[in-house]
Amino acid sequence: MKTFSAKAEDIDRKWYLIDAEGKVLGRLATQIALILRGKSKPTYTPHMDLGDYVVVINAEKIKVTGNKLKGKVYRYHTFYPGGLKSTTLEVLLQKKPEFVVKKAVQGMIPHNKLGRAVIKKLKIYRGNEHPHQAQKLERVD
Repeated sequence: MKTFSAKAEDIDRKWYLIDAEGKVLGRLATQIALILRGKSKPTYTPHMDLGDYVVVINAEKIKVTGNKLKGKVYRYHTFYPGGLKSTTLEVLLQKKPEFVVKKAVQGMIPHNKLGRAVIKKLKIYRGNEHPHQAQKLERVD
């Protein structure tokens, strides 16, 4: 019996809608990462992008557990001397909640060429409105 390996013409992509209101950030991110990678499909092949598109709405209404609002720090460097910048999760949720969800999902997918292709299928929006009604989204609970 031969090992099954998916081919490019076998890929069937769907669109899923996830409402982030009241959901815990980490658990939401793992659910999104599984759909984006295609791990829930029986034709999953590790070296190929078989995943589906995910639209996340109400990104500003996510929850976090414990003391993460004040304790979790996001850092980046400007590549200038002394250019290390940092901000807390609380501030980022007010300014850019889409970034928080994307960063959480990005940490759960491969950090290579495949991961960069996978993350492009993630669409995150504040509020209930999104421009993807034509794709006939399936709601995920």
